[in-house]
Formats: sequence, structure tokens, C-alpha cells
Amino acid sequence: MPPAPVPPATSPFRDPRRLAATALRLLAITAAYYASGRLGLLEQLVIGGAKVTPLWPPTGVALTGLLLFGLGVWPAVALGALLVIGSLGPIHLASLGIVAGNTLAPVAACLILRRVGFRVELDRLRDGLALVFLGALAGMLISSTIGTAVLALDGSLPWGGFWSTWSAWWAGDAMGVLVITPLLLALRTIRFPLEAGPLDWIEPALLLLGTVAVTLLATSTTLSLLFLVFPLLIWAALRYQLLGAAPCAFVISVISVAAATHRSGPFSRHGVVADMVLLQALNGCAALTGLLLAALIAEQRNTYQRIEQACVQLSEVVARLAPGQAATRWLPPDEDGRP
Repeated sequence: MPPAPVPPATSPFRDPRRLAATALRLLAITAAYYASGRLGLLEQLVIGGAKVTPLWPPTGVALTGLLLFGLGVWPAVALGALLVIGSLGPIHLASLGIVAGNTLAPVAACLILRRVGFRVELDRLRDGLALVFLGALAGMLISSTIGTAVLALDGSLPWGGFWSTWSAWWAGDAMGVLVITPLLLALRTIRFPLEAGPLDWIEPALLLLGTVAVTLLATSTTLSLLFLVFPLLIWAALRYQLLGAAPCAFVISVISVAAATHRSGPFSRHGVVADMVLLQALNGCAALTGLLLAALIAEQRNTYQRIEQACVQLSEVVARLAPGQAATRWLPPDEDGRP
């Protein structure tokens, strides 16, 4: 009997539907990168002779796209970065260097995270730590180093302002990953249960509105009240894990960036560099607290669920092995701890 013929491998370029889906995915990432970049440019500061943004959302958009759809979407990241720079003025050789740095940084961060077994669910403490220290703090060294060096070599930035510009660039890109990537990864998991009633939305709404109100209060007075945002952030992480902590951290970051760039509230008493240190310390601590606490609670809940499943399976095995005995099937305890 002759062997059955092996069907030819299907190429995405030969399948119109796959080709269209790929094209739409690339266009969506490019559009998201450009839109978030334009929003990020609304709040700029001049540090060391160059304009920088305290929070650069496109880095979080780019890393999320690479994590979800693979390294093949890197041209969309490069095109989005080119469009953002092109919206500011004519494209020249230094612009291409900045585009290369803004593309290589999220690609390198994605490769590092894949290497350590990162999961986009962010339901393990190790995933939160990897995103913070490898994806944000380490990966964004590439874009800040390349971008600042290109501006200095081009003559657009004096060498005396290299390190201040580099640190602000690195912090802005890192904050983009810490704030935007968890938010996008959390939003993709939203489910609206049919049985949910109006009362089920009261607590999340109060959490979000409370975070907005407290952050506005803390950033509108010269008193040192920025610590007031952390109880609400911890509450959100404990109750809703990443889906609660990520939006609250985003709200805190956006409001505090607006206050810092307008030199209002607690950001009006120091110089620009000192204000940026205060701002990034607040944003970094808020993102770290929410992300790591949410990942820790999710990991503990997953462990408890696995233990429950193992106990149920064990009770079923015991019941089958000793059918003549009055074996009580194991049931998980209720919320009060009673079996």
C-alpha cells in the first residue's frame, strides 16, 4: 500500500484569511503604538537639554504585543516608532537610530522574559519579578542608551546632559512597561458574568473612584500625602489581583505625571531632577506593590485550588478502593472554614 501523500505546509502568504489577520494585527499594534505615543508626548519635560517623557506608554504597548503575538510583529513596533518621531518633525539619521533603539528594547525584553519562562497571566510571583527587573529595568536600558547616544553624537544633546537625559529616558521607558503592560494583560482577561448584578460592581467602582479622588488630593497639596494611595492599591490587589491593581496603578501614574509636569502639589518645591526622582519613586513603588502583591495572591489561590482538586481525586480513589465502608467524600471547606 503506497504511503499517503503529505499535504503541503500552509504558508500564511498563501492563505488569504491568515494574511489578512496578520495584516490587521500589525496595523492594530502600529495604531496603538502611535496613539499611545501621541498621548505620552502631551506631558514632556526638558532634562539635560532634551525633551523626555516621565511615562512612555508605547514601550508597554510594544512589549505586550510581542508577548501575545510573537516576535513577528516587530515591524509594527518599528513603524509605530517611526510615525511618532515623524509627527514631531522631519526624519533624519538620528531618528532612525532612535527607532532602532525603541524597537530593540521591547524585542530584547520579550526574549529575556521568554527565556525565564514568563507567563502572560502574571499569576506567579516569579512572573511579576521577571517583568519588573528583566522586562522593565533591564530591557529598557537598550532604548535609553541608544537614544541618548544618538542625540549626543548628532549634536542635539550636549554631552554634559548625557546622564541626566539617559536616566530620565530609561525611567520613562521602564515606567511604560511597569504601568501599561500589566494593564493590557489584565484587560484581556475581563469577563462579564451573566449572573452579576448591579451590586457586584459597587466595590470595583468605589475602588477606582477612590483611587482617583485620593491621588488628586495627594497631588494637589504641598503636604507629603502621596502615601495615601497605597491602602487603596493594596485593597485592589487583594480583592481582584491584577485586574484590580493594574488600573489603580495606571490612575496613580497618570495623575501624578500630570502634576509633576505642571509642577503642582508636592512637585512644586524642588528642581526638575528632584521632582522626577520623587515622581518615579511613587510610580515605581505603586507599580511594584500592586503587581507583586497581585501575583502573590494569585499564586496562593492557584496552589489552594490544586490542593482542593488533589483532595477530591484522593477521596474518589479511596471510595472506589473501599466501597463497603462508609467513606465520606471530601468536600472543600466553606468560607468560615467548616467542612
